[in-house]
Amino acid sequence: MELYRRLHVEGEKFLQLEPEATYPGISLMPHLGRIKRLIDETDAKTILDYGSGKGMQYEPQRIALPGRGEWNSVLDYWDVDEVRCYDPCYEPYSRLPEERFDGVVCTDVLEHCPEEDLRWIVSEIFSFATRFVYAAVACYPAKSRLPNGENAHCTVRPQQWWQILFEEVAAAYPGVKWTISFGELASATD
Repeated sequence: MELYRRLHVEGEKFLQLEPEATYPGISLMPHLGRIKRLIDETDAKTILDYGSGKGMQYEPQRIALPGRGEWNSVLDYWDVDEVRCYDPCYEPYSRLPEERFDGVVCTDVLEHCPEEDLRWIVSEIFSFATRFVYAAVACYPAKSRLPNGENAHCTVRPQQWWQILFEEVAAAYPGVKWTISFGELASATD
């Protein structure tokens, strides 16, 4: 985690990214429509972004979806009351919430976590959700490097491995709908 804290402060040297461009949170954007469907299906009004990075994805910005309309922000598009950011490696959002949320989203996070910690991390994500969990996982090495030179994706596993992990953890949370996405593919259950 200390390496990620450094990245937030110093930037990503391998890709020559300034600190503000390092983990800004914009990896959420390709998943907005899938998350919106879960929000609508579950009538969710409060969302936790677990591993939100700097949270720039929630700043006011034009969101235009062909044939569906335009919005002034992610919150407007999702039509929710609250989105809380949590990222243990970014000081402004490093405090773990105490309350639960209707939905929890986690994009471009889990593959950055050591494999031996994933079961408790996924369980923690589910423990914050009352209605749904949405996760997006990359199953390939990252372009970025940690300050020590290692690849930023320390857990690169096939989709089936992630699917089994989520199924096993989700069994303890039977009322929580969940979806895991692998790029353009998604796997969902109730």
